[in-house]
Amino acid sequence: MGQSESIRPMTLVVEDDYAQLEMISFLLEESDCTVLLCQSAEAAELVLKDVGTDLSLLLTDVSLAGPMSGIDLAFMARQNLPHLDIIVTSARPLPGPLPYGARFWAKPWSAMDVLREAQRLMSLQSGSASEQEFAGLSSTGDRIRC
Repeated sequence: MGQSESIRPMTLVVEDDYAQLEMISFLLEESDCTVLLCQSAEAAELVLKDVGTDLSLLLTDVSLAGPMSGIDLAFMARQNLPHLDIIVTSARPLPGPLPYGARFWAKPWSAMDVLREAQRLMSLQSGSASEQEFAGLSSTGDRIRC
């Protein structure tokens, strides 16, 4: 019997700070996630409409390039994709409520926070697909910019 190919969790990271975007992307890729990167909520909205049902996680900063905030994006994502995991992050206190089920990560968070989240996604992904092996944190994923 052949070995089945593992399905990678797909994550959408929305961050206008290039250094943070690169760090998050690197950590998720090393955790075998497919990573979609956007610097604005407007670009991310298009990605959500295109591949939304395939996404496992939306991780967004509150303050982004463009008029739409990460909180606005989180509400739009929740409305259209009720089962999507959503993490909103900011160095400042939240200016308002988050959509139901969304989590808040105050900056600065650690690289281990991102790795733990990736490991959680991999566990969920491997548990939901039959005949998959848990890929752990050792192999690399893909990066797609929008």
